[in-house]
Amino acid sequence: MLSSPTDTATVADLLERLGDIPAHRVRLHPSPGSATEQDVIDIEAREGRLFELVDGTLVEKGMGYWESILGVAISAALHAFVRPRKLGYVAMSDGMMRILPGQVRMPDVSFTSRERFPAGAFPREPIPTASPDLAVGILSESNTPKEMARKRQEYFQSGTKLVWMVDPALRQVAVYTDADTFKVYDTTQTIDGGDVLPGFALELGTLFSQLDE
Repeated sequence: MLSSPTDTATVADLLERLGDIPAHRVRLHPSPGSATEQDVIDIEAREGRLFELVDGTLVEKGMGYWESILGVAISAALHAFVRPRKLGYVAMSDGMMRILPGQVRMPDVSFTSRERFPAGAFPREPIPTASPDLAVGILSESNTPKEMARKRQEYFQSGTKLVWMVDPALRQVAVYTDADTFKVYDTTQTIDGGDVLPGFALELGTLFSQLDE
C-alpha cells in the first residue's frame, strides 16, 4: 500500500515516500503536500520545467539527452503504427495524465487507446483523467528502483496494461505485464505490443544503435 502525506514528519520521510529520490528533484514552493495540478501547468508554461504531482508534492522529471533521443525514437515508431490504424494517441514526456486522484504522471512515452476517452474524442484539457494502455519509462541517473516501482504500481492500479522500462546504460528493456511480472530484452531481441498493440514490433538493436550515431 502506498504511504499517505500524513506519514511525512521529516525531509527524509518525504524522500523515502517518493521513492528515495534525490532531494534536488523536489520543489519546495509550493510546499510539499500543498501543490496542485494548476501548479504543474503554470510551472511548465512559465519555466519550461516538467514536474509530476505526487501526493501534493512537485517532483521534477529526470530526463537527459540520451533519454530524450530514445523517447523520440520510441514515440516515432509507435506513432507510425498507431496513426494509420486510428488506434489512439501517442504522447511524449510532457503528456500530463491524471492517472489516479491527486496523482499526475508523465510517462516518457505513452499510448492511450481511443476507448479510454468518452466517444473516443481527443482530450482537450491540459491534464486529462486517463490511464495509458502502454507507459514507457526511460531510466535516467536520478531515477531510483523504488521510485520506478511505485510508478509501475500506480500505472497498473489505474488500468495500464503494459509498461516498458528502458535502460539506456545497460541497453535493455524490461517489459512488465503487471507491477512485478517482467521479462528483460536486450539488443539481440525484439519487443512487441502484446495485447495492447498486436502486430507492433520494435527491434532493440536498431533502437539503441542511435546512441552511437
